[in-house]
Amino acid sequence: MEDSYKDRTSLMKGAKDIAREVKKQTVKKVNQAVDRAQDEYTQRSYSRFQDEEDDDDYYPAGETYDGEANDDEGSSEATEGHDEDDEIYEGEYQGIPSMNQAKDSIVSVGQPKGDEYKDRRELESERRADEEELAQQYELIIQECGHGRFQWALFFVLGMALMADGVEVFVVGFVLPSAETDLCIPNSGSGWLGSIVYLGMMVGAFFWGGLADKVGRKQSLLICMSVNGFFAFLSSFVQGYGFFLFCRLLSGFGIGGAIPTVFSYFAEVLAREKRGEHLSWLCMFWMIGGIYASAMAWAIIPHYGWSFSMGSAYQFHSWRVFVIVCALPCVSSVVALTFMPESPRFLLEVGKHDEAWMILKLIHDTNMRARGQPEKVFTVNKIKTPKQIDELIEIESDTGTWYRRCFVRIRTELYGIWLTFMRCFNYPVRDNTIKLTIVWFTLSFGYYGLSVWFPDVIKHLQSDEYALLTRNVQRDKYANFSINFTMENQIHTGMEYDNGRFVGVKFKSVTFKDSVFKSCTFEDVTSLNTYFKNCTFIDTVFDNTDFEPYKFIDSEFKNCSFFHNKTGCQITFDDDYSAYWIYFVNFLGTLAVLPGNIVSALLMDRIGRLTMLGGSMVLSGISCFFLWFGTSESMMIGMLCLYNGLTISAWNSLDVVTVELYPTDRRHRVLPCCPGW
Repeated sequence: MEDSYKDRTSLMKGAKDIAREVKKQTVKKVNQAVDRAQDEYTQRSYSRFQDEEDDDDYYPAGETYDGEANDDEGSSEATEGHDEDDEIYEGEYQGIPSMNQAKDSIVSVGQPKGDEYKDRRELESERRADEEELAQQYELIIQECGHGRFQWALFFVLGMALMADGVEVFVVGFVLPSAETDLCIPNSGSGWLGSIVYLGMMVGAFFWGGLADKVGRKQSLLICMSVNGFFAFLSSFVQGYGFFLFCRLLSGFGIGGAIPTVFSYFAEVLAREKRGEHLSWLCMFWMIGGIYASAMAWAIIPHYGWSFSMGSAYQFHSWRVFVIVCALPCVSSVVALTFMPESPRFLLEVGKHDEAWMILKLIHDTNMRARGQPEKVFTVNKIKTPKQIDELIEIESDTGTWYRRCFVRIRTELYGIWLTFMRCFNYPVRDNTIKLTIVWFTLSFGYYGLSVWFPDVIKHLQSDEYALLTRNVQRDKYANFSINFTMENQIHTGMEYDNGRFVGVKFKSVTFKDSVFKSCTFEDVTSLNTYFKNCTFIDTVFDNTDFEPYKFIDSEFKNCSFFHNKTGCQITFDDDYSAYWIYFVNFLGTLAVLPGNIVSALLMDRIGRLTMLGGSMVLSGISCFFLWFGTSESMMIGMLCLYNGLTISAWNSLDVVTVELYPTDRRHRVLPCCPGW
């Protein structure tokens, strides 16, 4: 019995020794398998997209293997040689951390420090590193998604939005001559009508860019396009000059946000090798908008018969019909944009991984189906998302009311927009911001300054031609007469009119100087560019005329009567060839942009962005210089077409350069596309 007991004891010890040896060999084999798996894992092209939690299935070399065998009899290599009676010492040997040593023990085993122990500067540094990694990952993902039907659909939708904004910008120059007359705008106030839209665009570029980083590209674009369309449509009905300026200001406010958002939105679904070319093609819609506005102005505004009136207080002339027609592309773009998804790059920046992945899969599947490869699978499983930094909102004691909460929220959002804007002036993008600001300002000043100034130049040149045909009548006296025809391009100086009747007369560019009207009657008279300077009216009757007080300059009235005086200034384009000519000239200037667009799109990726930008600005500057020597309409028109054709390449290359020089969260601050600067 005793011998058999000893045999069983030795057998059990031998079995334990064998089990420990098997466990030791198993751990070594598992560690070797993990090393090989990790080597293969890092060599895969999309290894960075794999789920970080999958690493829990493997255990790095040197650590214990906590598999199922450990639940039975196995022990770690660190405690090899102990039997199950000594398990109590394993915890002591491994060193269980106490509460006051928690932080030190975490660092000692090589694990990352928790966010609660990091300051904001460390968190921002980690976020920048994550953004750099995301940029590389995202480029590979977009390449896998391919370029096809989805990008082209978004191209036309965003192109429609860009076209709508281009139309609204060109509207200012086209309606300026007509609106000045219809709204009785004095020469001193006409400058505001030409610049108010650009003021709104400047403010809008700052505000909507920040909103696009908060709520998304699509939502921001929808809101600002709706603002643009609504106030552009409303401006066609208002009668007062001040309210009209207010509507155009808010319309420009919407335009300012739409232009930079369009380019950022489209650039975020394009691979780098496609970006320069397709952003240049997108710029063509701005030209299409200018052609549309020119053609509509040419076809609508000169037709005075399209207008109507409701009494003498409400006048709706043809240029207002033109403003409504120009708002239609904006409405169409808003409707089309509702069917497009949000930018996946923006969603990744704000930590919405699942939504971004679904949109990227949609892009991939849409393009693959269009290529006839519906069976191709989207292989991306996990995308890196930057670390999200919590934003603290100041809570005051009286924020229980809804209006206080709204105020605090709006103030916080505006402060966040300001901080994001100031990041454009931090290292390492500060130098780029300053340089691009100068380029944007100079290019915008030249291009949009000429677009507003040129219609007045044509009008001035035509006025000089009319001046040569003006008839001067001096020192004469008329009595007991009646006039019922049109008087045009005449200057009457020192005249005396006694007992005369002006019935149904149309005055066009007629000026009376130092003249006397005695016992005269003006009935059913309309006037355009007609003024009475230092004249005297005695016992004179004005019935159903449009003579506003500003048309009487230093004039004197003695026992005069006004009946049914027409409110507002009267506008007419009957037999007015100059109106057709001005809009046709602008149509030619806009059409001249087409060759420059095609050249820039084809050569952007071949000769480089900066080469095209510098060459285009030098050549356009030279052509603009020769406008100084323009003495005829034909010469001015030719130089304008040449300038527009050369400068468009600079615009296209500058758009691409600005998009590529800045990260996603700062593109809207430095892509003003004219309104920002």
